[in-house]
Amino acid sequence: MTMGTEIYQQLIATTTGVLLLTAILQVWGRSLVRSIALLAVQGAALAGLVATVGIGAGEPEAVAVAVEVLLVKSVLLPGALLRSARMIGETRERPAAINTAVELIGAAGLTLIAYIVGTPLVGPHPDPARQALPVGFSLVLLGFWLLLIRRSAITQLIGFVVVDNGIATVSFLISGGLPLTVELGASLDVLLVVLILGVLVVRMQRSQGHIDITELKELHD
Repeated sequence: MTMGTEIYQQLIATTTGVLLLTAILQVWGRSLVRSIALLAVQGAALAGLVATVGIGAGEPEAVAVAVEVLLVKSVLLPGALLRSARMIGETRERPAAINTAVELIGAAGLTLIAYIVGTPLVGPHPDPARQALPVGFSLVLLGFWLLLIRRSAITQLIGFVVVDNGIATVSFLISGGLPLTVELGASLDVLLVVLILGVLVVRMQRSQGHIDITELKELHD
């Protein structure tokens, strides 16, 4: 390991803690702008985790992969979502079908499930990166929770990116870092999907006058 064990543990704890905290705050908040800002912070934390795990494993491409993750996850994706939100004039999430307390209880329950399921998979492994695997599982579940409880198409996209961040977190924690070409291809795929869906959201606003996915009754006919 090319960094001190204590520093390595602290960086793993800090970056994974920020990842989990931002996901929970996205469930709690109603501001689309704040949710997008939290997504940018989440992307930066993921980049920090990639650098920490990669350098700790002695991977020479760790810094390059971390920079790529930072650019895509913390700059390009949030930027595309913010641009779409501004173009349609949406700044806040529409009232949800359930109240905030239930949303937070659901988020806490899903996080608990992630730790219950993930902890046995880690076992007695001494590597702090492997011990943090439940955080990645939590992000995946919280992302799906956002997809379930939110009505705005923009927030649906945010939930989709959170799920992808969770999958990336699990991948990096298990493998000790992915090759630059693999991560670049995966991230660009997600970026392309978000850009396309962002354009569709803008067109949806212009044609329907809203971006509430629950009101698209005519799509069922």
